[in-house]
Amino acid sequence: MNLKPLMLRTSFALLVFALGLATGLSAQTSTDSPNRAEKQRADLSGAPNMEVIASIVEIKPGESSSLHTHHGIEAFHVLQGAQVQSPGKEPMLLPTGLTSLNLRDIKHGGFTVVGDSPLKLLTVHIVDKGKPLYDYVR
Repeated sequence: MNLKPLMLRTSFALLVFALGLATGLSAQTSTDSPNRAEKQRADLSGAPNMEVIASIVEIKPGESSSLHTHHGIEAFHVLQGAQVQSPGKEPMLLPTGLTSLNLRDIKHGGFTVVGDSPLKLLTVHIVDKGKPLYDYVR
């Protein structure tokens, strides 16, 4: 039995797998939030230029959510509440169970988690396909 063709096919398959893995790992771009773990992404049916992205966001005490906008709507539900503080403002509680929307191109975030517990969110973005998920406000 000639092992050379089998070894070539196996090497090619491993190369294709490695390239796919590298592509998937680089899908979270430098404009993404390091606190976001994407769970699922799908095209929005009936809207070919839009997609839906479901994620879990965890911001630990001392970490921040930079001021940003989205190319679409972000819905979020607070899975674990925490104290947050925006620059120049008093700390405020984002309570467990809170659900809200951030509308297209409206600045939000810009806070630091203060206190002892992390903030955990379920986020669902309905956004323009092919655009960055986060546009940071400088």
